[in-house]
Amino acid sequence: MNTSFDITAQAIRFIERTTYADLPDEALIVGRRCMVDTVGLYLAGSREASVQILIADALAQGGRKDASLPGNGPSKVPAPLAARVWGTAGHAHDWDDTQVSHDPAHVYGLLTHPSVPPLTAALIVASKEGKVDGRELMLAFQVGFEVECKIAEWMKPRHYRRGHHTSGTVGTFGATAAAAKLLGLQGDKLAHAFGLAASFAAGIRVNFGTMTKPLHVGRACENGVTAAFLAARGFEADPSALDGQWGFFSVMGEGFDADKAAMGFSSPLTIVEPGVSIKPYPSGILTHQSMDAMLKLVIDHKLKAEEVERIRFFAGKNIIEPIRYPIARNHLQAKFSMPALLAMIILCRRASHHEFEDSFVAGNDMQDLQARTDVINDPSIDAAGYDKIRSRIEVDTKDGRTLVQWADERYRGGPSNPISDAGLDAKFRMCAEGVIDSGTQEELLGQVRGVDAGANVQRILQLISGEGKAR
Repeated sequence: MNTSFDITAQAIRFIERTTYADLPDEALIVGRRCMVDTVGLYLAGSREASVQILIADALAQGGRKDASLPGNGPSKVPAPLAARVWGTAGHAHDWDDTQVSHDPAHVYGLLTHPSVPPLTAALIVASKEGKVDGRELMLAFQVGFEVECKIAEWMKPRHYRRGHHTSGTVGTFGATAAAAKLLGLQGDKLAHAFGLAASFAAGIRVNFGTMTKPLHVGRACENGVTAAFLAARGFEADPSALDGQWGFFSVMGEGFDADKAAMGFSSPLTIVEPGVSIKPYPSGILTHQSMDAMLKLVIDHKLKAEEVERIRFFAGKNIIEPIRYPIARNHLQAKFSMPALLAMIILCRRASHHEFEDSFVAGNDMQDLQARTDVINDPSIDAAGYDKIRSRIEVDTKDGRTLVQWADERYRGGPSNPISDAGLDAKFRMCAEGVIDSGTQEELLGQVRGVDAGANVQRILQLISGEGKAR
């Protein structure tokens, strides 16, 4: 492997030298949107059974009162434990934003959910340190976001093909970079933080569809914070952890794309170009175009569930391999099951986190429609390439019709077809419903939208925890 690029050193220079003034307006606009989205997901995720287990575990362990927990009031726990809870909550519904790539050879699963690790790490460090303002928070978030996305973009597809979960592995570096920026780590200490992160990074795809999948992101946040704090204390690691011999790129992905790496960090910032997708549905991003296609078919033909005889879903391996459950038995499996997601759209004409309940997914109507859905690999779709998500739905009705709908390749939520600010605010309120009251929701939304324009970071933390009531 070519080690002349010295990617670890490049990452260190980028983190050390980047200032708030270096961030273009577009990066700040998109960054605020990503923060609004992620903060809502902390709240929605705080009520998930997996997160409740982690909260109970963190409280039972006790220790320093560094940081609060989302939706859990005034109780505080040590920073790494808090990061584990926040990160898992942010990814619990698989509704967090997704990196975009224009590389036609890129495997979609190799991309990461970029916002949760750096924002979580930045918020937790801000809580512990107590002297962080909104501009510093935004800068740390943007630095972590960029480091995470560039590593994911430069990695070879073998990383994902071997079964690694990028949001857990590469997300560790996003969290480390954000935490290190706020702690002011430089030089050797920053290099050691990356070395620690490289050994901590983990997450395998066998756990997709289980509680452990979002825990990968929680652990990325926990490990990133831990790496930065240990390095700050003088703990040492190899200073070439990304591209050195037996480094992260070599061991975890059999190398990196030299042409891409030659462009370096921030050329341009990934958050600006090619951008980020904010997800309209709480399921794997590979499913969304197809879910929109089913929704269009249902609405255009006024289709009712009782009229459906059989469903055929045609797609390429880039959808069929990771979206792997032929029949989902619970809401976690449903996020990775096209039969479940298509059935949900037919039955409810929507798919929010309120539909992803075990009782609904395991119910007779959902199970019946899933059993009558065939998932078919279409070689012609594979041959068209993986630069876009392509699929086709055919529905046979009981009165003899065959209804056909192709998915729109222009992804709703992506940079070319973004969710509006009003739509994003509506998603935030849906996520916050039942966790914090409406007045608190509006204050929190305003604080996050103005995070780098004088917002009170400690107040944001209070409102997410539910400790602070609306003023």
